[in-house]
Amino acid sequence: MAVRIRLKRMGANKAPFYRLVVADSRSPRDGRFIEEIGTYNPLTNPAQVNINEESALKWLQTGAQPSDTVRNLFSKAGIMTKFHELKQK
Repeated sequence: MAVRIRLKRMGANKAPFYRLVVADSRSPRDGRFIEEIGTYNPLTNPAQVNINEESALKWLQTGAQPSDTVRNLFSKAGIMTKFHELKQK
């Protein structure tokens, strides 16, 4: 089972709000997911990002692949550098 960390779109028309979820890569974008690990609101200035760092690192260490957008969010939050440091040890 290929596990991905990706965004699940919520909110109204033209007012997107996203949840960061861990899901099977075969499930639909807004469908079943395994765990919710954070939120992302791009409409605020600056964009509001809340990520459960422990859960994100746990899933990355078990082999979950982040989508491109989630990888950028993790990089800005410093989670990817922590993951690479843990991987080196």
